[in-house]
Amino acid sequence: MTKQYSKDFLMDLYRTMYTIRRFEETGVRLYRQGLIRGYFHPYWGEEAIATGVCAALEPSDYIVSTHRGHGHCIAWGADLGKMMAELLGKKSGYCRGLGGSMHIADYTRGNLGANGIVGSGAPIGVGAALGSKIRGEERVTVIFTSDGAAGIGSFSESLNLAATWNLPAIFVLENNQYAATTPVESSTAEPSLYKRGLGYAVKGFRIDGNNVLEVFEKTRECRASCRKGKGPLLIECVTFRKSGHHVNDPGQYMPAEKIEYYARHDPLLLGKEHLERHPEIDGHAIAELEEGVDQALEEALGFAKSSEAMSVQEFMEFINGY
Repeated sequence: MTKQYSKDFLMDLYRTMYTIRRFEETGVRLYRQGLIRGYFHPYWGEEAIATGVCAALEPSDYIVSTHRGHGHCIAWGADLGKMMAELLGKKSGYCRGLGGSMHIADYTRGNLGANGIVGSGAPIGVGAALGSKIRGEERVTVIFTSDGAAGIGSFSESLNLAATWNLPAIFVLENNQYAATTPVESSTAEPSLYKRGLGYAVKGFRIDGNNVLEVFEKTRECRASCRKGKGPLLIECVTFRKSGHHVNDPGQYMPAEKIEYYARHDPLLLGKEHLERHPEIDGHAIAELEEGVDQALEEALGFAKSSEAMSVQEFMEFINGY
């Protein structure tokens, strides 16, 4: 599988995954220091999904994110400084520091935003896909969602509408196997969540969400199908978060054997294996890449910390403007 991809492409995939991982590690540290207000839901352990999906899209496409959305933003090309500033509540952030961790959006680049309400991104994505179809655009909308959202009414309604209207939409279901603290097998009699689409005539697939190349290839295939007017598709990406539901959840309900398995099946480990199998990539190049990312994150953090927060007067003017 690796040989068919160029050195630069494989390096770019790994760079994105490594960036997401280090961004999340930095975010947790900042949270522990009291510099991030509100909750923080790390995306670590799931980096291959955002990376593989976004690599298969075109810049003109739309994405819709979730409350665990930092990885989606970064994989879609977000500026790390503006990302970090948003987390720290600074007005140089994507949403002027008013959105914080769970509400980052960049409409100028087709990122229609993260959302703190589980499952609520699906109808937004369907609306975006409908708009694209009405306007005759070649855009495809990717709707990132989760195993927890698969049990929400809006998810089923969105599948139904997308299929009924034959929309160019790809539902990417990130199955990290827990809805908060509830294991997926305890909340549904059918844990293969890609089958949720069958009742609405939405074809589904179940793939290894920790293998970035598998995610990339399936997304590329689904995007091509959408562009041919064959309607929406559902990709269930099986993954596992590296910690509890949020930064203060120790995850003690997660079985040790499952934690150990996914530690060995970590997206970054698999991504590095892809690199090591390529004849033109050596350990020095990988180390240099990682050093470059670490430096970029330090610069982003410095930018965010030196940025100003919105004053009370600016905040009131902003609110009164609505």
